This record gives sequence, structure tokens and C-alpha cells, in this order.
Amino acid sequence: MKSSMTIHRWIVGIMIIYLLVPLFATLLFSLAGKWDHTILPETFTLKWYSELFQDERFFLALKRTLFLIAVSVGISVVLMVPTIFIVTVYFSKCERLLQGIAMLPYGIPPIVGAVGLIKLYSSGPVAISGTPWILIGAYFVIMMPLMYQGIRNSMRTVNATELVHAAELLGATKLQAFSKVILPNTMSGILVSTLLSIAMLFGEFAFANLLVGGRYETIQIYLYQQLNQSGHLASAVVITYYCCILLITWAILQMKKKQH
Repeated sequence: MKSSMTIHRWIVGIMIIYLLVPLFATLLFSLAGKWDHTILPETFTLKWYSELFQDERFFLALKRTLFLIAVSVGISVVLMVPTIFIVTVYFSKCERLLQGIAMLPYGIPPIVGAVGLIKLYSSGPVAISGTPWILIGAYFVIMMPLMYQGIRNSMRTVNATELVHAAELLGATKLQAFSKVILPNTMSGILVSTLLSIAMLFGEFAFANLLVGGRYETIQIYLYQQLNQSGHLASAVVITYYCCILLITWAILQMKKKQH
């Protein structure tokens, strides 16, 4: 038994090192002043962070990215939670259909989806191609599988159908059963789905580049442009918005702790 646990710990340790080495190398490169012929940087400097934080474009790009993610995730939660609840509790026969619709984004490559959206919304009465609104719609679609799986599993874990029936027997209305019984008990799953969606959207580039490009510069497009100019500055961008993800993750985990 001890031997098995030791092997498992070694495997987990190796995986953690494998995941952290690229991040650590990026951090070193963002702090390196001179790094030519040695394993570690010869000099260290904060010059690249100083240049980054003095660049107004960076803060505008980060602000736009946070806006897109907040609106996309907010709309997804507001629409997906009640939809999954209604289908799970009252229309269980339609659950397979909803699951199939939610899984569709897995079968559509981002480039194909982006080209289709451009063709659909580039002209006519709903000409929103090149605007952030088309990107919000695309983000909503690509995060559907994560949202569906997390929220549905959470409702299955708490046995939402039985909870609703019990609440109605005690005199609660359907709305009260949802808001006061189901929602608090599934909040943990909702927060986890939200966290996974935020992490995925922070790294999404294909839709942002193809749908809006430089017309609405997000942090992903800003990073891509910096890669062509300075690797040190691009590394500073990566570390900075990775820290933003950590901060958002910490805030969501704190909210999750308060639910218990």
C-alpha cells in the first residue's frame, strides 16, 4: 500500500514539475536582462514590466478581455442554470437532446465556426461582424459544454428532482424551490464551471483574431502582436495575465468556501 502511494506521489510530482517548468522559464525570460550563452539569465531587470505597465494599449486590451469574459460568462450562467434545471426536473425526456446541443461545439473547429459566423453576420440587418458582440456570442457557444457538464453533474449529485418534490410538499412554489433550495445546493458546481470557462476564454485566440482582430484588441491579440516585437515583453504579458487568472481563481474559490 505504501509503495503504491509513493508511486502515485512521484507521478503527481512529475506532472506538477512538467506543468510548472514552462511557466517558470517564461517568468525568468520576462525578468532577464541578458541571456545568451548561459543556462540561467546573466542579469535581471524589471524593464519589460515597466514598459508593459506604461503601455496604455495593454490596459485597454486587458479591460476589453475582462469585459468580454464577464458578459459571456454572466449570460451563460443566467441562461444555462434555469434551462438545465427545468429540463432535468420537469422535462427529463428532453435531457439527451439538450446534452447533444451542448456538446456540439466540441465537433466544430474554431476556424470553421469563426468563418461561418463571419459569413452569417457580415451583412444584412444583423451586421455585427467585427464587433465585440459577435465575439460574446461565440464565447457563449464554446463554453456551453463546460457549463452544461458542471451544472448538470451538480444537480445530479444533489438529486434536484427529489429536492424540488420535497420542497413543493412543504408548500414551496416552483420558483422558491429553485431559488432557495436548488440554487444554493448547486452553487459549488456553478462556480467550478464558471472558473473553467474563464480559464478557457483567457487562452482563446482563434475566435478573437478571426472575428474582431485589431478592431477590438483583446489581450490575446495584444500578446500575439508583442511576440513579433519582443519575446521579453511578450513573456511579461503572459505572466501578468496569468496572475490575473490566479486572482480571479482565488476570488471564486473564496466564494465557494463561503457556500459551505
